[in-house]
Amino acid sequence: MVLLVILAVVGASIDMAIRYRLQDDAFGNAEQVASQWSAMARLGTLPNPIPVSAPVDLVQVVNANGVVVNSNTGAMGMAPMSSFRPPPDDRFQQLTEGPLMVMAIRVSAATDSPVVYAGLREPAILHKNHLEYFISAGLLVLLALASWMTWCVVGRTLRPVAAIRGRMSEITASDLSLRVPVPPGEDELALLARTANQTLARLEEAVEQQRRFASTASHELRTPITGLRVQLEEALLYPDDTDPRDTIRSALTTSTRLEAIVNDLLQLARLRAADPAPQEPIDLGALVKEEAAQGTGMPIRVQAADGVWVRGSRIQLIRVVGNLLSNARRHADSRVEVFVGVEDGEAAVAVVDDGAGIAPADRERVFERFTRLDDGRLRDSGGSGLGLAISRDIAHAHRGTLLIEDSPRGARFVLRLPLSDARPRGNGPQATFDDTSKAPPPPARSATGEKNSGEEGTCEKNDGAEGRCAENPVSPAGHHRR
Repeated sequence: MVLLVILAVVGASIDMAIRYRLQDDAFGNAEQVASQWSAMARLGTLPNPIPVSAPVDLVQVVNANGVVVNSNTGAMGMAPMSSFRPPPDDRFQQLTEGPLMVMAIRVSAATDSPVVYAGLREPAILHKNHLEYFISAGLLVLLALASWMTWCVVGRTLRPVAAIRGRMSEITASDLSLRVPVPPGEDELALLARTANQTLARLEEAVEQQRRFASTASHELRTPITGLRVQLEEALLYPDDTDPRDTIRSALTTSTRLEAIVNDLLQLARLRAADPAPQEPIDLGALVKEEAAQGTGMPIRVQAADGVWVRGSRIQLIRVVGNLLSNARRHADSRVEVFVGVEDGEAAVAVVDDGAGIAPADRERVFERFTRLDDGRLRDSGGSGLGLAISRDIAHAHRGTLLIEDSPRGARFVLRLPLSDARPRGNGPQATFDDTSKAPPPPARSATGEKNSGEEGTCEKNDGAEGRCAENPVSPAGHHRR
């Protein structure tokens, strides 16, 4: 329809242009002939009959009474070509008399002046709308051809869309392995198909993770529930052979573990759902010191620079720091050290212990849900296996990172968060790890990129070789935990 409107406008323009050009040429020729014989009529030298040549084949001289007084041979016996006489002040007039195109010129301004008429028949293409019919037929043929080509091109373009739609209809929640066909080229449809396949791949991975999570969660919940059921059934079946207090105490311990698992699952679900948490300025060093003083067991040495401010949820950051500190306490042999400062423009918290360490192959696996290494199970059989997964999700929710980095001995967990300029009035500028007036620096990177667990000069005993601490050897490969 749009093409039809455009062609109609184009056709009308072509018709007007052709008609104007043909009429202008015809009247121009007639005017030239009429002007020639009008001048001769004024001089009295007009021949009789008047000779003519194509295309102007009709010439008449009509007096003031409307009588033809002279003409060419072909016009003899004809009535005057027109009864219109040009006025004295406008001697040249273009006239259309039926099929004739006539140029009328008044010989003089006198009242009895004759009029010279020179005429020719209208071109055949202009007669009876032949030009309009011809243009309309041509435009209809062009419209049909353009419509057919558009149909073919659009159909060929949309065939990949039909294939993509058909394949998408085959994809179900139970089978996300199918992919849509990708048409050749780099056009929008090819890019759309590739994007759809990437989305399907991510969706398949997410669904697979959910399935594994559901399977693991059901297993982790089934084990303590089964143990609790066995204890209660044994107490009912053999009341004389069981101690009720021991049974109740064991049941309470199991229920506490179940409660911890459920609470961690809910916390993990809230973090994965990206629920917004209240944001506030937090002095990271003060928060770490408070958490280190709260726990029991092995003492923690904290070296925190002043003025390290971040913005986030205090409750969630307390959860991260508490998880890292309790994790380090469980697996340290003799000491736990925490360093807080600014590194590479970010707030950093490094928690270092002198335990057996974590193998490089397990450093990402420990952040998976319900993942507990053999050493971790031996040291603490009641954990949920979700603490580090929750901690990393909290770090990501605060646009930060939580990684395990190299350390000469034990494990080194490093939490990095964006620094915040918003802090309560009266606080000084943010301090960096290099601000030795505030706090000792954290473990520095070696020339190979590894990080040492203590600053240079803090070891009580030194073997004298390149400043390494003799009492802090690298744990042997293969002795890992968590």
